[in-house]
Amino acid sequence: MDNGQQILKCRDDKAPVILSKVIKAKDDMEPFTLADGCECSWLQKGNTLGTAKLRQRIEPWMTALFQSEHLALLVGSGLTHAVHHIATFAEKKSLPGMKAIDFDYFNKEINAEAKRSSDAAGRKEGNIEDQIRVANEVLRGVEIIADSFEGLRDKTNGLEEDLKRAMDDFASSILKGEAELMTANEKDLEKAFKYLVNFLMSFASRNGTRDRLQIFTTNYDRYIEAGAEVAGLHLLDRFIGSMAPIFRSSRLDIDMHYNPPGIRGEPRYLEGVARFTKLHGSIDWVSAQKSIRRIGLPFGVKSITPYLEVPGLVGVDAHQLMIYPNSAKDRETSAYPYVDLFRDFAAAVCRPNNTLISYGYSFGDEHINRVIEDMLTIPSTHLVVISYDDPLNRIMPMYDRLGRPAQISLLIGDHLGDLQALVDNYLPKTAIDQTTIRMAELLKSRGILGQTENDDEIIDMHETGEGSKA
Repeated sequence: MDNGQQILKCRDDKAPVILSKVIKAKDDMEPFTLADGCECSWLQKGNTLGTAKLRQRIEPWMTALFQSEHLALLVGSGLTHAVHHIATFAEKKSLPGMKAIDFDYFNKEINAEAKRSSDAAGRKEGNIEDQIRVANEVLRGVEIIADSFEGLRDKTNGLEEDLKRAMDDFASSILKGEAELMTANEKDLEKAFKYLVNFLMSFASRNGTRDRLQIFTTNYDRYIEAGAEVAGLHLLDRFIGSMAPIFRSSRLDIDMHYNPPGIRGEPRYLEGVARFTKLHGSIDWVSAQKSIRRIGLPFGVKSITPYLEVPGLVGVDAHQLMIYPNSAKDRETSAYPYVDLFRDFAAAVCRPNNTLISYGYSFGDEHINRVIEDMLTIPSTHLVVISYDDPLNRIMPMYDRLGRPAQISLLIGDHLGDLQALVDNYLPKTAIDQTTIRMAELLKSRGILGQTENDDEIIDMHETGEGSKA
């Protein structure tokens, strides 16, 4: 990915095509050319291309994939970074990261194990997620033997306080990222939400004959929920209720339908609805009264503490936040509720005629990668990887290891993976557009289609089914 290189693989490409930026290009509209040592059937060596030609190759392919019977979107932190960057571009703010912290107790042991586990997962260094997971394991272990060794009980209590502080700091950094988005200047904020909304609706604009879009995210923040609210997109998840929604393992197939006037028979799917799963939990999930609840936490609030000091949440603090891999101590199994969420992910993607699009996901979670690997054992499935970069150097090694190039498409680079470029050029229309396909059918029946460049574009829409926007 050096010097603005782009990696593209779609349609009939047998191998990834690497595009390099042309230094001092004569035409700024065509800034890319084939990289040295790379060959492909649709671009000759020395020729250049830009957005217009790339759109002709990418957009119909993406539109066709969006027609899959089942469609799933896996969102990583790349989407949060992209939206935050658009909103805070003038201030040049960077999104708060997940840097490691120091513990007052067992710090050496926690950091050593966090580094070992991160190395095993292929990440360069451990982060606060690794530390929290290890600290919870250490806490459970020393609690068992605390009374058998002098002074260990005090260390156990100290470690518990460290964990509370770590969770509180982690929550504050997530909320800071939300606050920076909402306090950006009005023009940039409106632009950021415009692209976020159009990105989500490109996937969610499916008609009633197709299965619901399934959105999965590893993010703890609520950028997707905020975008869906602005777009009028209704998200269905496992939480039931309105005052203090509670996580349920049942009622997964609940949906929203309507009866068209004057039509008898089965009701139709209501448009603008998608299923939503936060695989790693959320900043507003807490464990209280032997259940997982979603609290009314304002977007970008300065501190989470005041919203935990309410009736019904007595004794709940930051340690009870359901942020993976944290889990409440009184849980019979530390896997709850994440085991239910990962099961939903596996059930949604590991089925025939499914397309999974990942955006901004770095393939740093092995429990998710295993599901994707299993999905590709089904010949009719397809994986589309869209990413601005590859910070962990995991995407291409994962592509090589999977060994199923015909079932994988790649759009990687600071242009192909840029949120604004995607929405403006490469993703399908953000609406269920029946008019376009009806016009194409009418013109084709009259024998006058294909006489102009615009007509050729209509033919592409018609043949890929963009007008039906499944």
